Amino acid sequence: MARCIVQSAEDILDKEFPVLNKGFVRLVDYMGSDERIVQAARVSYSKGTKTVREDAALIDYLLRNQHTSPFEQVVLTFHCKMPIFIARQWIRHRTARLNEISGRYSVMEDEFYMPDAQAIAKQSTNNKQGRGEIFPVDQAKEIQSLFADEQKNVYATYEKLINMGLARELARVNLPLSLYTQWYWQMDLNNLFHFLKLRLHEHAQKEIRLYAQAILHIIEQVVPIAAQSFKQHIMGSVTLSAYEAAALRKTFDEDKLDLDKRAMRILKEKLGL
Repeated sequence: MARCIVQSAEDILDKEFPVLNKGFVRLVDYMGSDERIVQAARVSYSKGTKTVREDAALIDYLLRNQHTSPFEQVVLTFHCKMPIFIARQWIRHRTARLNEISGRYSVMEDEFYMPDAQAIAKQSTNNKQGRGEIFPVDQAKEIQSLFADEQKNVYATYEKLINMGLARELARVNLPLSLYTQWYWQMDLNNLFHFLKLRLHEHAQKEIRLYAQAILHIIEQVVPIAAQSFKQHIMGSVTLSAYEAAALRKTFDEDKLDLDKRAMRILKEKLGL
């Protein structure tokens, strides 16, 4: 079977999509397409690709019903540059293959993340891991200045230690989480969708949400049909417990729901009505 070529994906290969002040995401390579997903799904009964409309309906069905293995046939490789504190959140998605720049072999660049003034906020009073009220502009600028001074000082010390001949693996130990790192990151589409579901959520940290948005944009160029299905059925969706589903069945009123026939049919199927 010939390699899948998607022109919109070819057009953005190696193009940097800027994120934050010095970061980026770029597509290095991809394997597979919407066509490959449906080919994999239909192989069990020897059916090839049909019309775009039929393919879209099949992809929609697969994703909606969590038949995920055909999506694993699509694999994307990214080159990403992000602050270390974002990388440490990112790495929790252990289904990827990656290779990160090493401070043991390379002298780290003088590149640090500086949050915009509108991103500088107080600790949330009702969310232990989130932000609350934004600081006034003058205080935000003061905080940025404190960040910048510390970053300048710590990198000057790092350079001094390097010039003294200290081993790079030791000279790096005081470098802060705001320092930028880079990696090659490869993941199949099924696990990418899971990554995006979590990292596009409003409770995810703002900075990693911006990277997730850039990755979703890239995915839309490689598998536009699957990406649309993801946005429709996974992104922003909710899961009901058995108790909640039972309560919804009791109060279900088709006449009060503003849904088209297809959406209504799918909802009733999910509720067992």
